[in-house]
Amino acid sequence: MAKSDRLFRLLHLIRGLTPPVTAARLAAAMEVSERTIYRDIDSLRAAGARIEGEAGLGYTMVEDPALPPQTFTQIEIEALTLGLAEVGQRGDSDLAQAASDALVKILATLPERQQRQAMHAVNLAHRFTAPQTPTIDMTLLREAMWAEEALEIGYRDLKDAQTRRRIYPLALSYHDHAVMLLACCCKRADFRMFHVTRIDGYAKTGESFRPRRVSLLRDYIAQLQARGKTRQGLTCDPDKTTPR
Repeated sequence: MAKSDRLFRLLHLIRGLTPPVTAARLAAAMEVSERTIYRDIDSLRAAGARIEGEAGLGYTMVEDPALPPQTFTQIEIEALTLGLAEVGQRGDSDLAQAASDALVKILATLPERQQRQAMHAVNLAHRFTAPQTPTIDMTLLREAMWAEEALEIGYRDLKDAQTRRRIYPLALSYHDHAVMLLACCCKRADFRMFHVTRIDGYAKTGESFRPRRVSLLRDYIAQLQARGKTRQGLTCDPDKTTPR
C-alpha cells in the first residue's frame, strides 16, 4: 500500500474507532507494525491533522475545518447517494430536504472526477408507494429527542380509543409502510411503539430525562435479546408492550 493511501486509511480509522484508539489496535487493523503507526501519526500531524494522545494512552482525532476534505472510494460514493436517495423517498419533507442539501454539500467537497461518479451512480432507489404522511411536526419531535425532553401526547390506538400519555421519546423507526416512535411510557413504565400518524398532538413538558436515553435504548435492546428476538423481530406491534 502506498504511503498516501496508508495515511488516508489511518486517518479514517482514527476517526471511526471508539477513542482513544491505541497504536496496537491501529496496527492490527492496518496490518503494519506499531512503529509504522507512530511514524504515520507524526506525518499526519505534520500535515495539519489534529490528533491528540500519545503512545500507551491512545489517540483521538480532533476535527479541523482547515483540513482538506475527505475523499471517497467509488463504492462509498454509491453508498452515500443510495442512502440519501432512500431518505429522500422515505422521510418527511424536512428530512427529505435535509438529505438533498447534505448531498449537495458532500458533492461540493469532492474532486471533479468523484463528482461525475456521484452524478452517474449506478445504484438507484425508487419506491412505488409513498409512506404515510405524518400528522404532527416531525422536526419538533426530533428536537425533543435531541434535547431528551419528556412529551405529553394524545394518541389513538388501533381501536381508535383516545389516551393521554407522558413519554420519553427515544428513536424513530422507519418501516415499509409506517414510521414508528419508540418511547418509554411513564404511565406503563415500559417501552411502546407508537404510529406517528396516530399521535394527535403533543406538548413539551420541560422535564428532562438526560442522560438516560442511551441507557434506555440499551435496556430495550437487552429485553429483545433476552427474548431471543432476531433483527427482523425488532418491529413490534403498535400499542403492544415490548418484552417485560
